[in-house]
Amino acid sequence: MTASQTAKFKASDLFVRALENEGVEVIFAVPGEENLDLLDSLRTSNIRVVINRHEQAAGFMAATYGRLTGKAGVCLSTLGPGATNFMTAAAYAHLGAFPMIMITGQKPSRHGRQGRFQIVDIVATMKPVTKMAKQIVDAEAIPSIISDAFRIAEAERPGSVHLELPEDIAAEIVPDEPLAPRSRARLPQCPQASIEEAATLIRAASHPLLVVGAGANRRPVFEALDEFVRTTRIPFVTTQMGKGAVGGSHDEYLGTAALSEGDYIHKAFDKANLIINAGHDVVEKPPFLMHHGGPRVIHVNFSPAEIDEVYFPQVELLGEIGPTFRALTAKLKSDCAHDPAPFYAVRDEVAARVSRGEDDDRFPMLPQRIVADVRKAVPSDGIVSLDNGMYKIWFARSYRAREPNTLLLDNALATMGAGLPQAMAAAMLHPKRKVLAVAGDGGFMMNSQEMETAVRLKLNLVVLILRDDAYGMIRWKQAAGNFPDWGLTYGNPDFVAYAESYGAKGHRVSDAASFRPMLEAAFKAGGVHLIDAPVDYSENTRVLIDELKEMQRDV
Repeated sequence: MTASQTAKFKASDLFVRALENEGVEVIFAVPGEENLDLLDSLRTSNIRVVINRHEQAAGFMAATYGRLTGKAGVCLSTLGPGATNFMTAAAYAHLGAFPMIMITGQKPSRHGRQGRFQIVDIVATMKPVTKMAKQIVDAEAIPSIISDAFRIAEAERPGSVHLELPEDIAAEIVPDEPLAPRSRARLPQCPQASIEEAATLIRAASHPLLVVGAGANRRPVFEALDEFVRTTRIPFVTTQMGKGAVGGSHDEYLGTAALSEGDYIHKAFDKANLIINAGHDVVEKPPFLMHHGGPRVIHVNFSPAEIDEVYFPQVELLGEIGPTFRALTAKLKSDCAHDPAPFYAVRDEVAARVSRGEDDDRFPMLPQRIVADVRKAVPSDGIVSLDNGMYKIWFARSYRAREPNTLLLDNALATMGAGLPQAMAAAMLHPKRKVLAVAGDGGFMMNSQEMETAVRLKLNLVVLILRDDAYGMIRWKQAAGNFPDWGLTYGNPDFVAYAESYGAKGHRVSDAASFRPMLEAAFKAGGVHLIDAPVDYSENTRVLIDELKEMQRDV
């Protein structure tokens, strides 16, 4: 059949077929007038369209889909205000290294009758917070553009990509031709000579320390890291976004660097004479600062280190992290002798410090008690999705993640409003696992309208609101800076009634003893539940300011 004889169909149909060719299963969307051709093409496709109540939440869900699967999540909005509402989610995926494709509509590119109404240069706006931003101007180029977009979004370091589809391009008639499947590139393997060099350094170190960062949670490296720790018995510390990349039940787990500096866990870095830094990502505040004359550092990552005055590793192992650690394990299996005793002293001190208050019956509840009860109620494969607030530090310090990506937190953009959409995406992907969203009252209210989406999708999801009627983390910073307590409190709705207005089940904690049974009962019942739990953040000052000052005096 010649090109002139080939059947014709709309460019929006070609666009959807190209998405199907990439394996897209779901699109999170708040469509508009400029998406109507694309929406009609999706109507007859096998791609599920989830209608959200705000574009930001759709973006967070798409980014979390990418985070948990490694395949780019997809979200859709209209032009102008719909597209600008994607900006925070774009930055969230860009900094967090979560693969995501954002599709936005636009007025006709070749003619228009509405002047500048709703017109914003979204492509230019998106460029600083994406790996690529592009307007589609040639309908027949759609398959190659989409293939390239997914390749770029998913390649190391992953991130967000933006495609703008003007409505006149979407409505164009194009040839109906078969699409070629995209070939998937494999990441390179670390050279054997580099493995040998690193193994020699590790054998010679009396006090090696493994540090696990965000990059180690991006691909399936859990088994390789777990075997490395079990074989070598090298103690390890995680960053916030590295939690779960190695099981937190190991005796070698010292703790998490939840604060930038000066916490008890940072004593471990003073004991080390070699640091094996796996999955280091500069978007996280560095868990340790290098200095000349300090411990040598082995950088294990997909890409070279970004060198600066506080990070200049002497050895770099570049390639897939999992195979790199499997090769190291094989080299060190019979001759890795070192002295972990100084690290175990730090581990025991950290454990003693962070466990204080776990059994405290005071009400409103202490954050230590909340974290401890959540850990007891959530199974090993359960997923806890954190919004951003004061509680994130408590979970980062105290919550033991036993499997990868079972504590979803954002220590890159650290935006409020992401916790509920993150949890919703996790519950969609893992309907049989227990999923808990943890949010402060401030962060929850930023995307609380998505409770309707969660109920409509019939998700199994529990939302825990830690209520202090204030922007608690900024209030803590205010107190730490000796500023007057002013300007950071607000009122809240009746959260139980609010949840029930959406068709969810609402619960209110009345004493510390009732919290854990309430959480376990909500998990067992299934469906969407909201738990309103008043929290006492006076511990923020006592533990996270006074104790740290005490520790710094001891050093």
